[in-house]
Amino acid sequence: MARARHESLEARHEPAARLSLGWREIATIVACWAFLALLAAAGRLLDPRIPDLRPEVSSALITMSVVEYAFWAALSVPIVWLAGRFDPTTGRRAARVLALVALGIAIAIGMDFVLRAARMRLLPPPRRFRRSGPFDAILAFEFLPDFMVYLAVLGAGLTRAYFLRYRARLEETRQLQAETDRLHVQLTDARLSALRAQLNPHFLFNTLNGVSALLTRDPGGARRMISRLSELLRHSLEETEPEIPIEREVELAQRYLDIMQARFEGSLDAAIEIDPRAAHALVPNLVLQPLIENAFKHGTPASGSARVRIRATVEGASLVLEVSDNGPGPTSGAEHGVGLGNTRERLHALYGDAASLELVSGRMGGAVSRVRLPLHTSARDTSRG
Repeated sequence: MARARHESLEARHEPAARLSLGWREIATIVACWAFLALLAAAGRLLDPRIPDLRPEVSSALITMSVVEYAFWAALSVPIVWLAGRFDPTTGRRAARVLALVALGIAIAIGMDFVLRAARMRLLPPPRRFRRSGPFDAILAFEFLPDFMVYLAVLGAGLTRAYFLRYRARLEETRQLQAETDRLHVQLTDARLSALRAQLNPHFLFNTLNGVSALLTRDPGGARRMISRLSELLRHSLEETEPEIPIEREVELAQRYLDIMQARFEGSLDAAIEIDPRAAHALVPNLVLQPLIENAFKHGTPASGSARVRIRATVEGASLVLEVSDNGPGPTSGAEHGVGLGNTRERLHALYGDAASLELVSGRMGGAVSRVRLPLHTSARDTSRG
């Protein structure tokens, strides 16, 4: 849990680290401005309004293009970095926007001054040309082209920052979802373990009562019950998987029936029928034992032999497990006992609403415990509940 929280905190700090410019991005910025400088120089040299360019003029035009776009390449890195620090989801957005606009105007005015000075040095105007002062240029808004360039660079930086934040938050959401899923699986496993821990003492108590009843009149049967009981308890302690193959579940059910055979001293008629289509299905671990136990507790007749039938059939995409008896039928409160109530909670934890358990009257009398669950033959996620 502590590790998951640490990873989550790292994910929250990760967007700020990712907003920093890497050397590849810096190289891309420089390459873009170099390409624009090349286009600008070519456009100025091929301008039809300037015929018969002298070599010194051509050289000055090329130098002006290099100087102008080199300055913008150098300024683009801090502008993009600054755009990454602007988070529209935080407070004081209006003040930050005004600060970015003011900074852009200052950069544009500075660029206009620098480029004007470079132009005067490389391409001095005729002597009769009237030079305008710096304040005249500001009042004439001659810095607007540079301000538009600044806005374009700032917009690109904001777009990059938004994309990186969005991608980082998606990644953080996936991490949080994975952490939630892990916690949900752990919670489900803990619930299943608690339910099994509740079921084992209940089953053990009922079985030991049967052993104590046989100790005086049938010591051999009591020993057989204890032997089968030890096998079931060993399985309960060693088996940690929530689902097991149905053939293994039937084997465990047969051991429990052997315990009951010793208890009823041969007067028990038990049979197990498994649909061949369900031969490789997976079922909840020890799902049949509480159903059989309920049949013996509430379904044994007052006189005569007890009869228990266990059936597994396939109905469409569902596996149906039935345990029927020849007793008086469902009794009041039997469906909400420890065994069936515990089993119902286990089914819900494993399959959610896709599984059900009901206790109904049999067609030939007695009661039928019927479990319906999704038919599957491979390991599945047990956290659907």
